[in-house]
Amino acid sequence: MIFQTIPVGPIETNCYLIGDETAGVCALVDPGDEAQVLLDAVAKTGLTLSAVFLTHGHYDHRDAVPDILQVYPDLPVYIHYKERLQTGLPSRYYYGGPCVTYGEGDTVSVGTLSFQVLETPGHTAGSVVLLGSDILLAGDTLFAGSCGRCDLPGGSVRDMLQSLRRLAEIPGDRQVYPGHGPATTLAEERRFNPYMRRAAER
Repeated sequence: MIFQTIPVGPIETNCYLIGDETAGVCALVDPGDEAQVLLDAVAKTGLTLSAVFLTHGHYDHRDAVPDILQVYPDLPVYIHYKERLQTGLPSRYYYGGPCVTYGEGDTVSVGTLSFQVLETPGHTAGSVVLLGSDILLAGDTLFAGSCGRCDLPGGSVRDMLQSLRRLAEIPGDRQVYPGHGPATTLAEERRFNPYMRRAAER
């Protein structure tokens, strides 16, 4: 497996490039900015870009998508239906491009690599995380020592605590790759993250 963390944009959103060399394909998770940097990273792998997965609709997690679609016009872009732009919603926080919706119970694949979609509202109403066999792509739900803010459209402190509790209850350990900041582990966050600890006590 190829796995790369590529911080992009002015607030350094973590975009993740995941590739299956055997199948010859790769995917991008949360391509928030600097489309050419991301396309160059894909080209260096020698793999074919097969999908984009968005953890939520905020601009800093999807602004590179239009330019990527110029190069890969048939590329499926996955996002939860609650994150789609509709009349009256602010375009800064909702995705208005072509997409395929996914949600709780769905499984998405990058070649032979599979990820379970878990709905984790709180930062936004349609936030999701992608759970792999040994990794968790956490978007803005869980950070090292913290969690995503809940004061933007669709956010909810109550939902965030429920989502953090759910993540705390995932069996075993996982490497956690958040939307911003350094990687961590579930074990580390269960032990030291004050928001996850508060959620687990509810």
